Amino acid sequence: MRIANRTLWFAGAIMLMLATGVAAAQRSVTLRVGNMTCESCPWIVDKSLERVDGVIEAKVSFEKRTALVRYDERTDVDVLTHATAEAGYPSRIAESSP
Repeated sequence: MRIANRTLWFAGAIMLMLATGVAAAQRSVTLRVGNMTCESCPWIVDKSLERVDGVIEAKVSFEKRTALVRYDERTDVDVLTHATAEAGYPSRIAESSP
């Protein structure tokens, strides 16, 4: 009976981790973003990135002309740069981390 309870608990813990994304490997990248000419531009860039499946968080700086993006394995940098370009803001990698 104890083994069955432990197995059930372990299976539940794994399901919870998968449902909350804890098991997903997170990455981050800083993008240099072009064409940002006013204080409203970062909002548009932010929304274009947040719509990408796998993006956890995007922080866009008008002053630095950058976007710091945290994402998981459901996406990659090419998809992120494509999303900003489609919104009218071409971007390229400034720095990244695994």
